[in-house]
Amino acid sequence: MAVTTKPITVLMSSTSYPENLLDWKGLFIRHLTDGLARRNDVNLSLWAPKGETTAQVKYFPTERESVFLSSLMRDGGIAHLLRSHPLKAMTTVPRLLRGLNSAYSRAAEADIYHVNWIQNALPVPANGKPLVISVLGTDMQLLKLPLMKTMIRRICNQHPTVLCPNAEWMLSPLIEAFGDRCTVKAIPFGIDPQWYKIERSRPPQEQHVWLAVTRITKAKLGPILEWGLSAFENHTDRQLHLFGPMQENIILPAWVHYHGPASPEDLCKNWFPRATGLITLSRHAEGRPQVMLEAMAAGLPIIASRLPAHKNIIGPSEAGRFCDSPHELLTSIQHFEDAEANCQTGLLGREWVRTEIGTWDDCAERFYSVYKQLIAENA
Repeated sequence: MAVTTKPITVLMSSTSYPENLLDWKGLFIRHLTDGLARRNDVNLSLWAPKGETTAQVKYFPTERESVFLSSLMRDGGIAHLLRSHPLKAMTTVPRLLRGLNSAYSRAAEADIYHVNWIQNALPVPANGKPLVISVLGTDMQLLKLPLMKTMIRRICNQHPTVLCPNAEWMLSPLIEAFGDRCTVKAIPFGIDPQWYKIERSRPPQEQHVWLAVTRITKAKLGPILEWGLSAFENHTDRQLHLFGPMQENIILPAWVHYHGPASPEDLCKNWFPRATGLITLSRHAEGRPQVMLEAMAAGLPIIASRLPAHKNIIGPSEAGRFCDSPHELLTSIQHFEDAEANCQTGLLGREWVRTEIGTWDDCAERFYSVYKQLIAENA
């Protein structure tokens, strides 16, 4: 007789979630929940801002919590509030912690809590339920705050816990800080299959379109506006197109073609197929930038700054070049405007991403394995 395995009941918490698939905010959470919901061995409840979900996902916030989370999203999220409006954040943070604690406490049927962003684990009640925490790049900065590591270690003492950074470069500091209290296991996110299906034309000789897709802040832009001057100003055969929400008051030069926030569908259908490559000179704390992986899946070469997150991708994949100066940016641009070099590097990146990252269903399988093992070890 076949043995039927009882589905694992999961409460997932996140302070970011897109309204729909055209929204850029927290889109990876939507893809992750969709991947888990497609499984018949997972029952998934979601505590997050209101947005489209599949029928298999149970929306868990109360009406009051939903209104609050939507307001938080309109304000740019809790991290943005802490950076830009600290006085408003002083009243918002306690409300968020109370809402999270209430949600965790109400989920008596949950076998496991899956928390996105490490600070959202702070109000987990001391009930001993297994805990999986997705750790992102911004969390590594958060852990530098006074007492933050101490509070997370307390949570790990109260729950069987697996910390899941989405990139390998975070393993060492997390193991050093928490390895004696919990398991640390890197789990990369997935990529929507649509990016692998993009068919690129060979880079045109008459017009090279370079893309930068990022939130518009000083740290996220890095030196691209200064270093890109010689490469793009007064060039009719080369353009830089910038996409992303304006989150700081930054004056963009006339040679930058700024489009505001772009939906994944627009990038996938209208920009990635004809682009020469992607440029990211970020100096911001990054985990494993999703847009870089999507560009690689599409076969685009990458020009990047030497952040640990970038080196974790470009180093093993050979999918692009690093640059440390305006001259290196220009020579890298010129190198990838050669059709043969562009195609060869793009193929390397696409194959690496397909093998090492896969799809969101692959990501869901990785998390399910962690759920299953964590529950079995603590039955």
